[in-house]
Amino acid sequence: MTTEAKSSPSQPLPLQGIRVIDYSHFLAGPHMSRCLSAMGADVIKVERPTEGDAGRSTPTIVQGVSAYFLQQNMGKKGLCINLRDKRGLDLMHQLTDSADVFVENYRPGALSRLGLGYDELSKRNPKLIYCSVSAFGHTGPDSQRPGFGLIAEARSGAQSLLGMPGEAPTLFRMPIADMYAGMHGVAAICAALFGRVSSGRGQHIDIALHDCMVSMHDYAAQGYLLNGDLPQQTGHDLPSSTVYGTFTAKDGYLVIAAQMADTWRALAKLMGGEAYAHAVGGWTQTERNANREDILARVCAWCLAQDSVKHCCDQLDALGIPAAPVQTIDKVMADPQTLARGMVLEQEHPILGKVKLPNLPFRFSECDTTPSRVAPLLGQHNREIAASLGYSAADIDTLVKDGVFYAEAAVERLPVNG
Repeated sequence: MTTEAKSSPSQPLPLQGIRVIDYSHFLAGPHMSRCLSAMGADVIKVERPTEGDAGRSTPTIVQGVSAYFLQQNMGKKGLCINLRDKRGLDLMHQLTDSADVFVENYRPGALSRLGLGYDELSKRNPKLIYCSVSAFGHTGPDSQRPGFGLIAEARSGAQSLLGMPGEAPTLFRMPIADMYAGMHGVAAICAALFGRVSSGRGQHIDIALHDCMVSMHDYAAQGYLLNGDLPQQTGHDLPSSTVYGTFTAKDGYLVIAAQMADTWRALAKLMGGEAYAHAVGGWTQTERNANREDILARVCAWCLAQDSVKHCCDQLDALGIPAAPVQTIDKVMADPQTLARGMVLEQEHPILGKVKLPNLPFRFSECDTTPSRVAPLLGQHNREIAASLGYSAADIDTLVKDGVFYAEAAVERLPVNG
């Protein structure tokens, strides 16, 4: 069965009818709730006056609008409210009373002091699923330490594996810890929603960036825990999986994954002909690893002898040897496979006009996960959300006048139903 959504979806989105309050900032929490929104949840993004989510000031900035914020908050409604005013906190409590899920990524204990901790909200709404994301979690000696994804990537040992031997480890240059934590949160929330069907109760989900990074280890942790082997930086390849790494061609770089017996035999024949393949094609992984330096030298020489990265990949592809060019972002965004899978979204933004951003990776056969709206302007849906809770127009006007609600100037220029 194809994984692409049908042109006329036959099922509602799986989380339709679920209300999520997103009181998080930057990346892990917002990414989590963006995914829930794409799956059909009604997500309300709650922000503080007058700055909003700190992600709104994170590059790339175009005409005062953060592309970072746009990517992680599409599909949500926006509420900007002063929670230090009792009226604002009262409205927030009414909102959480109506919610199924609450997402936050503040330092443990911070929201309890504001009256929005799990204990407080679960007493009011026992069915609430409350998901917390923090650097080190709500228990352990470092639970109160601040941190970002970079801190978790370094502390977890993941960063120590990057780069060339003897040099300072490089950065991931992608938010691995935050995105991985966000996706774990999505899985945990969906499981808790399913569990609530039989239990009738919500629960607290405690997600730590550091835990997520530690859990991602495979060979490094396995080798150390079982054999006491301490992994080292290896640079461009994996010494335990010859041939598996990055190689240089005349006009760029490519990766080759010929670590399996059949692909190794095919690569040996391609590089050295029948004689070389007869001599080494039957080598086991252990034998290949023992002769790694000679093998890598041959692979490097073969790659440089070809006309281009494309020529290398064409020959490898023809023999079923997994390989790919190391593409720059401009090529990725124009790659036919990227476009065929709908991984570049185009949306109409009220300030920027047409914008393109990366899509989410999941596809359902019977429903369409295309986001229903762009990321909200700051305070864009204040009036709509308050009205849904029973506030009158006069009540809302008073809250606006007294600064309990805040909205950026562009909100007033939107159509009435914008």
